[in-house]
Amino acid sequence: MPTDMPQPSFVLVRPQMGENIGAAARAMWNFGLDRMRLVAPRDGWPNPNAVAMASGAGRLLDEALLCDDIAGAVSDCTYVMATTARPRDLTKTVFAPEAAMAEAHRRIAQGQKVAVLFGPERAGMENDDIAQANAIISVPVNPVFASLNLAQCVLLCAYEWQRASGETLAVREELAGTDWAEGQEVDHLARHYEERLDEAGFFFPEHKAGSMKVNLRNMWSRMPLTRADVQMMHGILRQMVRWKEKSDGKAPANKKSDRA
Repeated sequence: MPTDMPQPSFVLVRPQMGENIGAAARAMWNFGLDRMRLVAPRDGWPNPNAVAMASGAGRLLDEALLCDDIAGAVSDCTYVMATTARPRDLTKTVFAPEAAMAEAHRRIAQGQKVAVLFGPERAGMENDDIAQANAIISVPVNPVFASLNLAQCVLLCAYEWQRASGETLAVREELAGTDWAEGQEVDHLARHYEERLDEAGFFFPEHKAGSMKVNLRNMWSRMPLTRADVQMMHGILRQMVRWKEKSDGKAPANKKSDRA
């Protein structure tokens, strides 16, 4: 994953536990972010507990910018957002995480430098800290249990950043080595079943045969069939016919009479 792409800096403000710093680094790197800044970690820096928890994202810790205060951590930034789950008596724009990362992406695309502040684990940032930000990111958590783990909050914002970057598809189909069936293949399958079902006397009574065939065709058209699916459905029907002919004491039908 490229590391030289424009991206926001994630600033951990007075983080308390090395394990949470390491988990935050891991969460960032899961989504290709590697600009970590640390403001006055409680247990000093470097912290071996952070390295142990980072689990493959240790480079972020090695390259993390250590700062004495928020002002120093965001001195080169043009736009700063502060994460919080609690209401604040401050006049600021408040973004949901998705909208916040979309705004960060828009500003970074214009050449601006954006930072996101994350508060300490125990109670988050103070109003004096948040006052230094341009906007707030409010995480919509359960109001009766608003405490959010530091690494979880980092993960949430990192994920929304990747979504805003257009690198995440909301829905995709995994075809597992096959392709979608073409119309002619589905039509061949439908005719195969109609012919065999007709031979088995399925379309009864006769005056309902037409509507029953329409319903069957409609069923095939609603199914998102792959070529592998079509081949399997042909095979199922062939085997059922062979088994019936064998149980009736008849010779197995040859490939030509299978109509497939």
